[in-house]
Amino acid sequence: MPIEFVCKIKFAEEDEKQKGKQDGDKESLIEESCIAPAKDLVGFANSCSLHGINHIFVSGRLGIRQTLWTLAFLASLALFVYQAAKCAISYLEHPHVTALNEEATPEMVFPAVTICNINRFRFSALTDADIYHLANLTGLPPKNKDGHKPTDLEYPAPDMQDIFNRTGHQLEEMLKSCNFSGQNCSIEDFSVVYTRYGKCYTFNGNKNTSRKTKQGGMGNGLEIMLDIQQDEYLPIWRETNETSLEAGIRVQIHSQDEPPYIHQLGFGVSPGFQTFVSCQEQRLTYLPQPWGNCRSNSDQMIPGYDTYSISACRLRCETQEVERECNCRMVHMPGNAAICPPSKIKCVDKALVC
Repeated sequence: MPIEFVCKIKFAEEDEKQKGKQDGDKESLIEESCIAPAKDLVGFANSCSLHGINHIFVSGRLGIRQTLWTLAFLASLALFVYQAAKCAISYLEHPHVTALNEEATPEMVFPAVTICNINRFRFSALTDADIYHLANLTGLPPKNKDGHKPTDLEYPAPDMQDIFNRTGHQLEEMLKSCNFSGQNCSIEDFSVVYTRYGKCYTFNGNKNTSRKTKQGGMGNGLEIMLDIQQDEYLPIWRETNETSLEAGIRVQIHSQDEPPYIHQLGFGVSPGFQTFVSCQEQRLTYLPQPWGNCRSNSDQMIPGYDTYSISACRLRCETQEVERECNCRMVHMPGNAAICPPSKIKCVDKALVC
């Protein structure tokens, strides 16, 4: 029995020693984890990887060496902040570079060519009713020597679309010869288009069936001979805003994706001369947003036009202004509004000037 009593006391002491040892190990781990890696700025500077800071925070008094290192460090930091801010601002402005490339191609799409006779109305095609209605445009007196009779006031309202189409110069009478790249062409290769000059004609205006040329120079483009029918020009009886003091043809070379804006972008061809015109295609590709104001999708931006162009934008803006001021549109403007009669020509001119 005493043996059993001694054994019980011995095990109790060993358990207490073992428990004390484990508690001591835990306390030492806690003390080690609570020790800071650096006790002051000097220790932090020595353990920091930032260049130059270990030369600034040193033990002892501040000397010339530490002052120079401080100035160099602050100057470098300021330069870094300036460069970083400059790069960030430049990135947020979305800068872009204009690149100009010249490409060689075995064939090119021939541009559209729009021609207009400077004279808008043929004198022989005007009736007394036409002259009566177009008095504000032409300034012509009536053909009848007795003048307009009271019954003339019973003329129906003018159909401006019909007047421009009927009294304008007809291509079958003006076109004397047509040749494209050595092959004959005819009036079937032209389409009717209306501009500020009235009834005009465009060659190769359909982008789905556009003609192509393989080389430049004479004999590889469009060659036409026209009769301007100067004997049909309106006599200058009274000068108006629509009176033409010139004779000849107005021409504009443009792409199939843009409407003609010939009264501003066209050039004149004098009668009795042979005129040669050379051109080069310049294709501009604009970056979408945020590098610019262009859209990246192909949504229709201008009603009535599949592709955006400056000419289409101008015509659309002019149409909106004329419709707002005069409740009508000119014959060459897109839309479904009624065509302005000659009585509203002053209103149209005022709207376009503004």
